[in-house]
Amino acid sequence: MKLSTTAAIVTGGASGLGEATARHFSQNGAIVTILDRDAERGEKVADEIGGYFAQTDVTDEASVASAIVLAMDKMGRISACVNCAGIAYGIKTVGRDGPHPLDAFQRTIDINLMGTFNVSRLAAAEMARNDPEPDGARGVIVNTASVAAYDGQKGQVAYAASKGGIVGMTLPMARDLASTGIRVMTIAPGIFMTPMLAGLPEDVQAQLATDVPCPARLGDPAEYADLVGFIVSAGYLNGEVIRLDGALRMR
Repeated sequence: MKLSTTAAIVTGGASGLGEATARHFSQNGAIVTILDRDAERGEKVADEIGGYFAQTDVTDEASVASAIVLAMDKMGRISACVNCAGIAYGIKTVGRDGPHPLDAFQRTIDINLMGTFNVSRLAAAEMARNDPEPDGARGVIVNTASVAAYDGQKGQVAYAASKGGIVGMTLPMARDLASTGIRVMTIAPGIFMTPMLAGLPEDVQAQLATDVPCPARLGDPAEYADLVGFIVSAGYLNGEVIRLDGALRMR
């Protein structure tokens, strides 16, 4: 697959890793539909990149189905699906206020894991209808996990569980979709300069950066976007999780 001829949907594309990916795709000739809950920001980014926007709740089947219909109507096909939508809570299993609220755990699983699967399965159904390329390729799905899936820190029990689920479904989903020519890959980012981290004091950002062996800095969302673009074009990459973390191992 060539990035320049790709028609992509990007969840969480209104900010952070998703926005960087949408912009990178557009700059390299792809057409993009952003799926996000933030209508104001989503429409702004879509307008700036010459793409399309669908206000979407990734946990809701009807909402995602409607977004897929819009993307198909605007782009004519979907050949790449990049799942970046997600949330994170910092809550211990048992803390000063008692046990971890079950609704917070459920919400994290619903958005991060269920949302990823919900969008992936509906996008894959459309990709399966694409005319195959000479090597049989019809599309690629790139999901976003986290290094927390492997070494989650205190207060990350819900987040780590949701991202661990994404890691766990990478290979079986790739195997499920292999006969249709759809690849499935996952990226596990380390600590990136997303809007959430950008709001922290500079000294806190600097402290986080010192934990990264090399390079000793926070990740740039553009680096995530570069990797997604490479995955799209590297047709032999399938069923694997790539850590993008500067060799970080959380303690």
